[in-house]
Amino acid sequence: MDKALYIAMTGAVQNMQAQSIRANNLANVNTTGFKADFEQARSMPVFGEFYPSRAYALTENPATNYNPGWLQETGNDFDVAIKGDGWIAVIGPDGTERYTRVGNLSIGPNGQLYTGNNLQVLGDGAPIVIPEFDKIEIGLDGTISIRPRGQGPQELAQIDRIRLVNPPLEQLEKDENGLFKLKEEGAGAVLPDANVRLVAGFLEGSNVSAVEEMIHLLSLARQYEVHVKMMSRADENAEAMARILQIG
Repeated sequence: MDKALYIAMTGAVQNMQAQSIRANNLANVNTTGFKADFEQARSMPVFGEFYPSRAYALTENPATNYNPGWLQETGNDFDVAIKGDGWIAVIGPDGTERYTRVGNLSIGPNGQLYTGNNLQVLGDGAPIVIPEFDKIEIGLDGTISIRPRGQGPQELAQIDRIRLVNPPLEQLEKDENGLFKLKEEGAGAVLPDANVRLVAGFLEGSNVSAVEEMIHLLSLARQYEVHVKMMSRADENAEAMARILQIG
């Protein structure tokens, strides 16, 4: 295969993957607590039995943008946002510990505390279960206090505490569900960090910039068109060369 055609072909394929990363960011511009993904492209030599005289394009998702999103006031007692660094520990879909900044909480039919993406919130020792109550308060340190149903206004009882953690960002990675986990398998649970604070009545928005993502998508679309044109030119050159050989 002609080298130019091969390079243009791999470039077009990898360019489409880069567009999917940016498109996913743009699709989550209004998703609570969403963290945007970066993408980058580089050339990779094709190694084999001989000298690597060819290269192919490679698109990577090297990291996630951990900058905080904007805070939106909701006034809802069940909405909390992380102030500064930190995460809320939850049970992921596969039953393992995960970390999120999605703070629109709700209570399930059996009293379990869920995040807005239907994940059970972890407390000091286990998933949090809240008894029936007339009033609930979530403190800045994640402490959950309730006034049990039918009790007087002075009967305020602390029942659990949302486990707030802050592992080093270099130890984290995003999984396929948009949650965060420790890169090291079997590292165990992250210990609570008393310095992580919540803001009640607020939600953290996505940290995606719609303008930046649109600019990246337009740039990637133009690069894709260039790759396709290069493939077309390479095909035309191959046909011209074949005609010359036939004449000879």
